[in-house]
Amino acid sequence: MAGDNETQGTAAALDSTNPPYMHPSESAGIVLVPVTFDGTGYRSWRRGVLKALSVKNKVGFITRKCKKPNVGEASCEQWARCDDMVTSWILNSLSKDLADGFQYVSGAKELWQELEDRYDQTNGAKLYQLQKEINDLNQGTLDITGYYNKMKKLWEELNTLNAHAQCGCQCTCGAKANMYKAE
Repeated sequence: MAGDNETQGTAAALDSTNPPYMHPSESAGIVLVPVTFDGTGYRSWRRGVLKALSVKNKVGFITRKCKKPNVGEASCEQWARCDDMVTSWILNSLSKDLADGFQYVSGAKELWQELEDRYDQTNGAKLYQLQKEINDLNQGTLDITGYYNKMKKLWEELNTLNAHAQCGCQCTCGAKANMYKAE
């Protein structure tokens, strides 16, 4: 019987659909997205990181859907290694100046939450900025495809921001009314 349990444990550890599974080719030096985040274009960078983590089946480490096992459980060390790996990947996707400010976060979820708190701000100023960029956009020296791509990117960012700003909660401070006014 002990042999069966060992076989089942090994099979679970090697299951590539299990979020803590790490493929042998994955390393802490991997960069998730081609352009590092330097403080601008957060939503675009965020989207790329989320897609890359999804492909690697690691989004659960930043959303905490992949829960940390209790200390002492056999899978706890594997989970911690994987969480460190995801943290490293995200840090590698930041500019050196930004990454230096996040070196002491305790894990992937905390790092992601810090980034969200600092850079994922939905406010009237950001909405206004995007609307102004769309309004001021002209083709200039861009070919039609380049112009279309630039316009489409701005519209998609605006739509994402607008969708993010929508909520069903009861607002008592007036912020929700101000957001609608800004839109």
